[in-house]
Amino acid sequence: MLHYPYPINSKLPTAGISIFSKMSKLAAEYEAVNLAQGFPDFNPPEQLVEAFSRAMAEGFNQYAPSDGLPILRTQISQKIGQLYQVQYNPITEITITSGATQALFTAFSAFIQKGDEVILFDPSYDSYAPSIKLQGGVPVHIPLKAPDFLYDWELVERSINKRTRMIVVNSPHNPTGVVFTEGDIQQLDRLTCENGILILSDEVYEHILFDGYQHLSLSSHPRIRNKALVVSSFGKTYHTTGWKVGYVCAPAELMVEFRKAHQFTVFSVNTPAQKAYADFLSIDNSDRTLGAFYEKKRDFLIEGLKDTPFKILQPQGTYFFLADYSSISSLDDIAFTEWLCKEVGVALVPLSPFYHQNPASKLVRFCFAKKEETLLEAINRMKQL
Repeated sequence: MLHYPYPINSKLPTAGISIFSKMSKLAAEYEAVNLAQGFPDFNPPEQLVEAFSRAMAEGFNQYAPSDGLPILRTQISQKIGQLYQVQYNPITEITITSGATQALFTAFSAFIQKGDEVILFDPSYDSYAPSIKLQGGVPVHIPLKAPDFLYDWELVERSINKRTRMIVVNSPHNPTGVVFTEGDIQQLDRLTCENGILILSDEVYEHILFDGYQHLSLSSHPRIRNKALVVSSFGKTYHTTGWKVGYVCAPAELMVEFRKAHQFTVFSVNTPAQKAYADFLSIDNSDRTLGAFYEKKRDFLIEGLKDTPFKILQPQGTYFFLADYSSISSLDDIAFTEWLCKEVGVALVPLSPFYHQNPASKLVRFCFAKKEETLLEAINRMKQL
């Protein structure tokens, strides 16, 4: 075995394998039902798969332009115009990315310099803080207020100083399922109106909302969109997480800087997938019914768990919900999910890895983006609790 003989000054000394990879690996090892990692276990629309194959046959197999195929950016611009009544220029204000995680990383790379502070709301997606640290930035973690995971705007205001460069928001929110309100947007606008603070808006679950809730995209706010980079994902919308295609919308002045970093991160993105999405968007509007599609899955799983000791926190959006297991076990959440996977045969994700400081809660995350038979098997296994 080779051995590197010199000390390594790690830029992420405390980082290890992500909790999602860890739990999926454990699920495979113990043949558990995997409700941990956030991906569907069913195929994308057949027409989309056919469009991908057709794009390859038609020769869309080489590098795309770094900012994305023009036909796809045009389709995205038209879609956003229909949904949010705002027009992004497809030439200068939309860039195709290798999924949302790359989009987020590139945004931090483009705008965060050493010592810049970035406000995050915990629990938060686990890529945010490491990506900021890799740029020399400083994550500032603000916890959402329990038990409803509401934004504490007074604490945000006290946390802003001359080093604050960016605020990251995520709605619908992973992992809580909470959505942004008009009041939240007003507060965000007030706190960033005159200080040059940028907003990075992670909106990858924009089409998955329940119970009449509406997605309030920051694209649609006239002042906020002029200082916001809005991130979206085809993977979440069309059940194609493995294709790794997303996009960013932002004012042209911000997009110039974003593209500088983007070209040296991935240069360009999967060409036949881009052509497939462009063709599919021109004929499909299934994103309009995606919330109802996942609401049925949410309700099926919640109904199946009603006779178990889990206490479900009803989500307003995403394909996740949190559940309290305190009446089942006194174990911490990481130990509990490991026990559940090994002994009961269901893999979930603990909540604590979404926090900078462990909240010592008894909450775990369920993913219900699964076939009904998968959810039913998980229900049957957990009825033994």
